[in-house]
Amino acid sequence: MPANLPRDSLLAPPSFPDLGAAYVALLRLATEEPQFRISPRGNTAREVIGVAFRLPDPRQRLPYVAARRANPVFHYAEALWYLAGRRDLAMIGHYAPSMAASSRDGLTVDGSAYGARIFAPAPGDDVAPFDRVLELLRRERDSKRALIPVFSARELAGLKSNPDVACLAGLHFLPRDGRLHMVCSMRANDLDCGLLSDVFSFTMIQEYAAVRLGLELGTYTHYMGSAHVNDHDADRVGRVLAEAAAGEAPAFPFPRMPATTTTATVSHVLEHEELLRTNRAAYSVEDISALGLAPYWEQALLLFEVHRQITHDKAERVDAGVLAALEPGLRWLLARKWPAAAGASSR
Repeated sequence: MPANLPRDSLLAPPSFPDLGAAYVALLRLATEEPQFRISPRGNTAREVIGVAFRLPDPRQRLPYVAARRANPVFHYAEALWYLAGRRDLAMIGHYAPSMAASSRDGLTVDGSAYGARIFAPAPGDDVAPFDRVLELLRRERDSKRALIPVFSARELAGLKSNPDVACLAGLHFLPRDGRLHMVCSMRANDLDCGLLSDVFSFTMIQEYAAVRLGLELGTYTHYMGSAHVNDHDADRVGRVLAEAAAGEAPAFPFPRMPATTTTATVSHVLEHEELLRTNRAAYSVEDISALGLAPYWEQALLLFEVHRQITHDKAERVDAGVLAALEPGLRWLLARKWPAAAGASSR
């Protein structure tokens, strides 16, 4: 093989225009060409190992696949939970009740609370790893050292007693040519479930770091030690692959994170998320517009208001004004996730 390999050679991960395209390709690979059949802790699955892909535009972080019925409310909630450095079950368990099984004390989550390891200081430290990375990259823009490990030796020490072990190995930030690239390393990914929310959250973290550093958003590369599809998800995976074979998925542009985004912004959004989650407030479009947030972050609160109406009000139909104020792609996803309540905005 020649020494002057082209940039998009076989040595580089394949690139996809959006997460949906990568998701379908990975499902097809693991389903149709698995390397192994595995059954860890009784969970039978098809598996390929050492798999990677790249997103040249990490903002295209949502899968517009009707059969998958992705939940954009959870995606935003989890990303904000990470950005705030939280590990409480109260918030994340509201949007994903199954997370309760990952808690040892019924109050906190350990392994899956990646944000607590990235955005909160470690015991005995007073600076979060994320802030140390920003300090490093402000001093040394071409650094190769801006790596935040997440999976740690304590995971191995607690395997017998801990039901929740981190799947994320680490995030590596690489500023080059005025853009912030990121490489994510996973020890394992459930391709039908965890992959989608992981990539949404990690690319949000990447863009947040780029904003804080005053850089443009670069490429996102995702490596997986084990990429697998569980047998109990086989029916849904089959429907996803059949839909992909039938025609192209719709495309919706995802907006740019505002350059004014800071930790105070995240706290401001989460202040109102809590009011909506606990049903202590109900917001109209006008109420959300009056909060002083950028339109980008208003979208998150509109989603949380939709969720409040569905979960607390048991609304048979979500308020049409709230739905109309959402980005078209978010409306499309809501209409597939909750067709009865949000179906009026399916176009």
